[in-house]
Amino acid sequence: MTALAALIRRDVSVALRVGGGALIGVLFFLTVVVLMPFAVGPDLALLKKLGPAILWLGALLASLLTLDRLFTADHDDGSLDLIVMSRTPLELACAAKALAHWLAAGLPLVVATPVLGLLLNLDGVATGAVALTLLAGTPALTFTGMIGAALAVVLRRGGLLLSVLVLPLSIPVLIFGVAASNAALSGPSPFGTPFSILCALSLMSLVIGPFAAAASLRHGLD
Repeated sequence: MTALAALIRRDVSVALRVGGGALIGVLFFLTVVVLMPFAVGPDLALLKKLGPAILWLGALLASLLTLDRLFTADHDDGSLDLIVMSRTPLELACAAKALAHWLAAGLPLVVATPVLGLLLNLDGVATGAVALTLLAGTPALTFTGMIGAALAVVLRRGGLLLSVLVLPLSIPVLIFGVAASNAALSGPSPFGTPFSILCALSLMSLVIGPFAAAASLRHGLD
């Protein structure tokens, strides 16, 4: 447990440094949300209707933008080999790295959502609902993307392969994330079924992601 905590602290510290990648995702998220009102035009009602989808799409693309750094730096400096050969189960190490990535790159997107929602003409209830769905759904983006990041490192391919692998797996998260946000705004009951499915997707990714990523790394680095 101490080794896993040290790995999480190390990855979070590296990600938060200048050039570590976490700031890139937040800036991209901010750019998407700021530019969207200019593209939609002065129709505030339409902007409010599209707000949850815009925030979710921005979060998905921002998460995808930073996933390639999940294993690349460790592979380049040789520390990934040490992680694979250590006594700590590789599945737990992969889960720890994904958690650190989410804390550094995913959680800031959730924190920024209430502020950015104002740019999309969303009220406090709406931005809170979207932020809660992002809190429940962004772990699925990270832990699912970890599988693609591991394969990209093993196959020595860049961001294009990562995008091709991860985007199809992320579409259900995007669909139910937006549906849960809209249900919270207009449905008879808060969130409803889409939010339950979104939480289930995150739980599934928490279980499957580390095992799939660990299997990819073992097979590729042997």
